[in-house]
Amino acid sequence: HVSVSAGTEFITHDAVGWLFPDRADLGLFGSIKVGDNTYVGLKCLLLPNTTIGSNCVVGAGSVVRGEIPDDSVVMGNPAKVIMTTTMLKALLRHHRHRLDTHLLNSKEKRELLCKHFGME
Repeated sequence: HVSVSAGTEFITHDAVGWLFPDRADLGLFGSIKVGDNTYVGLKCLLLPNTTIGSNCVVGAGSVVRGEIPDDSVVMGNPAKVIMTTTMLKALLRHHRHRLDTHLLNSKEKRELLCKHFGME
């Protein structure tokens, strides 16, 4: 149960070894692991040897490297933990633009959004 948004790249190698033509053996490679129930926002870079835990959110445009613990919300370059997913859920629950649209059809969603944002 993982969602990866458009433009996100999984980089499993580091090509910096080309700087040293006398040492062709300096290419670095590493795996990337993403835990269950994780969402990765638009245009993120996931670098070699990265592990993202379960129940995580990676903010759009983040550059992720290393270990991200379970239940974390991360963002930035380099990506850093800014809160837990429990805190994010509470913030979303009280956000002034939160709208319950999951049971609405496309027409109903459009009408609700237009009304909410004063575009009737």
